[in-house]
Parts: sequence; C-alpha cells; structure tokens
Amino acid sequence: MASHPTRPFLRHVLAASTMNTTVLAAAAVAGVGAYALYLRRSSSGDSSGAAKASSSTQNGTFSRFGFKSLRLHSSEQVNHDTKRLRFALPDPDATSGLSLTSAVLTLSFPNGGWIPCLRPYTPVNELDEKGFLELMVKHYPGGKQSTHLHSLKPGDTLTFAPLKGYAWTPNQHRHVALVAGGAGITPMYQLMRGILRDPADHTRITLVWGVNTDDDLFLRDELADLQRRFPGRLRTVYTVSRPVDGSPHRRGYVTRELLESAGLGAGKGEDGDADSVTKVLVCGPPPMEKALTGASGWGGKAAGGVLAELGYTKDQIHRF
Repeated sequence: MASHPTRPFLRHVLAASTMNTTVLAAAAVAGVGAYALYLRRSSSGDSSGAAKASSSTQNGTFSRFGFKSLRLHSSEQVNHDTKRLRFALPDPDATSGLSLTSAVLTLSFPNGGWIPCLRPYTPVNELDEKGFLELMVKHYPGGKQSTHLHSLKPGDTLTFAPLKGYAWTPNQHRHVALVAGGAGITPMYQLMRGILRDPADHTRITLVWGVNTDDDLFLRDELADLQRRFPGRLRTVYTVSRPVDGSPHRRGYVTRELLESAGLGAGKGEDGDADSVTKVLVCGPPPMEKALTGASGWGGKAAGGVLAELGYTKDQIHRF
C-alpha cells in the first residue's frame, strides 16, 4: 500500500531509527496518539459522496475507534514469500465493520522489543464475511513486520486498528484503471470485488498487475473467477519481469507502452469514448509509483510521471 491520510505520522515514527531509545519510544507513543486523533476527526467528517455505511459496517468489530487484539486462526503458505493469514474476530457473528477500500493498521513488538512496529495491510476476504479477517502478507527480507507476521502460529495474537480508505462512490466513473505492482494488488482486489458485487454499480474495470515471477500472481484464480462471474466488466493485463519458460504472460514491467497497449491512454479508452478511463488508482513498490505518478513517500501527491504523460490530471490519479 502507499498513500493514506494517516501515514505521515507513521513515517515520522518509523524513520526515527537514529534517535536514542527514549526519544524513539516517545515518537511511537505520539504516533499512536496522532492515529487516535485522526480517527476521532474523520468519524465526524464528510463522506465525500460515498454511499452510507451498511448495518454490518456500522456494527462490526472495527466500526468504532480503538485497537483490537485478534487471534490467528490459520496460516497458509500461498507461494515462496506470501502467506494467507486468517484471524478470528472476537464475535463469530460479527463482520469486520470495515468499509470498501479500508485497511487495517497492524501493531506488534517484534523480537520481544518494547518499541512498536506499525504497518498497514488491506484485508482480502469479503468485508461482510462473519467471524474472520484475512490478510495476504508478502515477506520482505529485513522487513520487521512482515517477518513477525510470517512467524505467527495459530493461537498467536496481533493488534489491529482500522484505517479509512479512498471514498468510493458507485458509478462516479464509467471506467477505472487499477494499476498494481506486487502485493499492491490487495486494495485493488478489495475494491474490484466491492464494485462487481454491487448490482447498482456499473463501473467497468481494467486491472494492470506487474509482478516479478509467475508465482507472484497469487490471486490470478480469484480474478479469473470474477471475470467468469461478471463478463464484460473486468479486464486483466498481467506482466512478469522474470517469467518461467513457456509462461502465458507477457515479459516486462508496468511501463507507458504497456498502459497504452492496454487501452489506458487518457481519452483513448478501449471503447474509444473520450471519457472512457476517468480514474486511475495506483498501488505498488515506491519506484513503480514514482515512475507512474511522479510522487514518492506516504504523503506524496501525483506530480507528473508516466500517467501525466498519457494525459491524466492530478485529480484523475489516486495512490493507495
């Protein structure tokens, strides 16, 4: 994941490695306090045209401010570096209470330390599923939180808090492009399922997903199922930088040429309509996001890049 209104405070907390432990601990506490202040303010803010929350969202586990400790129910190795972690909610009859495009902030104390590590993740199970919260977690060498999460065994606990996401409004855009790199697919997957499962939302979707190896396309079966269930609504384009011999996927990276070949030049959508692609949402590794949007860092705004070269304006681009 990338940009989010709450993440500047996390940047200050996590970039404090040069401070002494006393200052670092104070920064961590201040970060959690800033998160609490954000949630209190956002709970009374304007929804920017988003649909009203359902009863399951209003009454779910994370429908109110606060941290929750969840117990790991199961851990499944999906590929060489990704695990599917399924956490049990306190009430088996409750949903997560998260709204579409929301994420969770995870908090842990790796290796028994007393300085917290905080990282955001996007759930991949249906938001209205009762009793569980499910994450896909990619392990990064040297990554404190991903290493900790991969070490969890069923019965272990992890602390979570809700993070509000992009305010999606059904039918606000005729056609959206979702551009993901690696594990950046998770917020895209959550959003596209929410769009397609809403019978009142007729938005068309083009997904471009770039990965390193064929095995990194860990949601390809789920995406193929969505295409079968919603014909004509979802188009997928995959690119693999190091494909295996005989791979059915194109070799390469997410580039201007790839986006143009996928019909995502602004004003040149696949059906030829001038406003065919009206919103582009991006989530992936920092180098990819910077190349596409010209922005870097958790709080960076779109300021050029490949998408600007293709004719997209800042208002048409959103970084998760």
